[in-house]
Amino acid sequence: MAADATAQSSLSGPELLAALRDGGYNLYFRHAATDWSQHDRVRQDGDWTSCDGTRMRQLSDSGRETARAVGAAIQALKIPVGEVLASPYCRTLETAQLMGLGTVQPTTQVINLRVADRFGGTQAVIASARRLLATAPAGGMNRVIVAHGNVARDATPVYPDEAEAAIFRPDGQGGFEVVGRLTPAQWSALVGG
Repeated sequence: MAADATAQSSLSGPELLAALRDGGYNLYFRHAATDWSQHDRVRQDGDWTSCDGTRMRQLSDSGRETARAVGAAIQALKIPVGEVLASPYCRTLETAQLMGLGTVQPTTQVINLRVADRFGGTQAVIASARRLLATAPAGGMNRVIVAHGNVARDATPVYPDEAEAAIFRPDGQGGFEVVGRLTPAQWSALVGG
């Protein structure tokens, strides 16, 4: 399945867990739940990194709890993670940090499309996100990417909910396929299963 094909989840439950334990996947998480009473007020470059709720939308308390729980589930399931990347927005970096899966590296490859004009435009960000998802992680590992719903919606066939993971397998030919999706509740169910 190419990057522009329709979404189909081909793996689920124990089969998906076994695949993730073998590594080779990109786990794209939309940041955890946010406080929708807050609004992004980007006036100049770098404003998106602000963790001030009067300037930028931040994680809610429940979002923080969810990020911790998803990270704990990934660790309990012994899913190998070699690299953790996040959009430089405070809410994406905080989600990734709270997951506790390794050192978080900020990247503009998956920057929110609302500021794409500062990074070469919407098509440039979409192309960089697709390249990242088509790039295989280091041998035997998975890559965790924490970013935004609008990037996933426009660069892939899926539009994840807050804290949901879309799981992509690079095809070795410059593309990728969607192999599954996991909500926070489904991560917990896998641990309990």
